[in-house]
Amino acid sequence: MANEEHAVQLDLELPFPEMVRDVPLLPARMINEYAYCPRLAYLEWVQGEWEDSSDTVEGRHVHRRVDKPGGKLPPAAALAKKTKDAANDAAQTADEPKARSTPKAAEDEGEVMEKIHARSITLSSNRLGLIARLDLIEGEGLAVTPVDYKRGKRPHIEHGAYDPERVQLCVQGMILAEHGYRCEAGVLYFAGSRERVLVEFTDDLRRLTKNTIDALRFVASGGTIPAPLEDSPKCPRCSLVGICLPDEIGFFRGADIAPRPLVVGLESAMPVYVQAFHAKVAKAGECLEISIDDVKTQTVRLIDCSQLALFGNIYVTTPALNELMTRGIPITWHSHGGWFMGHTIGSGHKNVELRRAQFRAADDRGFCLRLAKGLIDAKIRNARSLMRRNWKSGEAPADLLEAMSGDTRRLTRVADLEALLGVEGSAAARYFGNFSHLINHTGPDGNFVFDFQTRNRRPPTDPVNAMLSYAYALLVRVWLVTLSAVGLDPYLGFYHQPRYGRPALALDLMEPFRPLIADSTVIQAINNGEVRPTDFVQAAGSVNLTPDGRKRFIGTFERRMSLEVTHPLFGYRVSYRRLLELQARLLARHLLGELPEYPNFTPR
Repeated sequence: MANEEHAVQLDLELPFPEMVRDVPLLPARMINEYAYCPRLAYLEWVQGEWEDSSDTVEGRHVHRRVDKPGGKLPPAAALAKKTKDAANDAAQTADEPKARSTPKAAEDEGEVMEKIHARSITLSSNRLGLIARLDLIEGEGLAVTPVDYKRGKRPHIEHGAYDPERVQLCVQGMILAEHGYRCEAGVLYFAGSRERVLVEFTDDLRRLTKNTIDALRFVASGGTIPAPLEDSPKCPRCSLVGICLPDEIGFFRGADIAPRPLVVGLESAMPVYVQAFHAKVAKAGECLEISIDDVKTQTVRLIDCSQLALFGNIYVTTPALNELMTRGIPITWHSHGGWFMGHTIGSGHKNVELRRAQFRAADDRGFCLRLAKGLIDAKIRNARSLMRRNWKSGEAPADLLEAMSGDTRRLTRVADLEALLGVEGSAAARYFGNFSHLINHTGPDGNFVFDFQTRNRRPPTDPVNAMLSYAYALLVRVWLVTLSAVGLDPYLGFYHQPRYGRPALALDLMEPFRPLIADSTVIQAINNGEVRPTDFVQAAGSVNLTPDGRKRFIGTFERRMSLEVTHPLFGYRVSYRRLLELQARLLARHLLGELPEYPNFTPR
């Protein structure tokens, strides 16, 4: 019997199965990402997430030269044939008297060992199931060396580079070997320090690379997203930190650490609103050119445009539509009065996994009720806070605040969505019945204009209701664009039932933010004198904002969206615009099973 102390269990290496049909090849860059962070690779490869950061932008700048194809990589078979023919010729002439070398002979000898210097070469291997774009290939004959360009400076560590970069380079060497070349090492070029680091493809590195490839395949096919890193120094600089939300997920899972503030770039891109009659939006170079009756009135740089909101019969040229969809800039279409009609985007988000989870949850009535109760509870709490903070004459009545708190307690006894509608309606009647105590009833000239008795719509019959309806239309648009960008289907809700043309999920998630954003915008516009009595027109019993009044009201709304607030759970400050995206991503994490509950936003 063999000695158990010396028994060794050997690994049985199995060849990669041939990639067939529509199974995608794994990019070498994804192997790098998985070695760096398995969750990052899953988000990018399986869920189709992507977000730029300063590092990714700098990396593209470093690659600007090598991304331009140059030189050529001769087929290995042709090089091998030349080498074999040359060897045969040498054998035949070995015993012959030496002849003086002719220019032609020297030329043939040079062709056999021709120099290779090829940039931006894409190679793949079905057997390995891999594909890579090689920045640079250097070599002589069949012996080649891949050169991979990296931003930053060379790290002074063992092996001269970190494992993710070494693994990615080894993948390139494996693919070159599959194509018949000899590749025993690669080079990492660090642009920051202008240094080259030689990476030998040792047995240990090849084993690490194969294990990483197998692990990524297993995770991708398993359909379960890896857990986020815990308090890792990698996270703050990751371009997908705002999508991954490692600290926020850890917080809800009981991690004893405060979430680190989300580092968000300066919001230089803003929505562009067009509402003029006979307006046209066209592309002019790197700008959008807006004209009225063929007279240019405004020019907006495309990099400054986050979305295009059109009100009324606005004409958008085909080149402008094509450029906006290419850049991922959505277009929202509204009636002249602000009623949302639809939106135009490019190919849409690739995260099918998230939409499948959303559709499964929408068929679960228990899930729908739990989520809807949380949304309405947050809506009533936020409305109560608005009453308490904005009451015009002294403090809000204690009995009113207690009654609104009672509405939230009634939610715990609700057994179905129909009963929930009744509780919400009762709370809304109580809220709007006292809304007039939050606004000034006279305009800047002292005339009585802003009277409010009750909430009415379709059509609104007074200026306050006209502004409320318009603010809700603007908020629906923001939520719809945000949900589409995250990968959710904005038309499949959990509380609002699906109906033709109604963005039910956008209406769901806007409920807690009606008081915080829309109603607050109306209060600010009235109390600060940003709207005037002359900003309204009345026709056939309905009241609407004039074009000039809408323009100033939109400005008030956008300032509200840019306002920073302190998150009551995470403790960091974030603008309402960024907060809506954060809430949408938290819902996505809840739908995918990473969070036990959807955390609503209820500021103190």
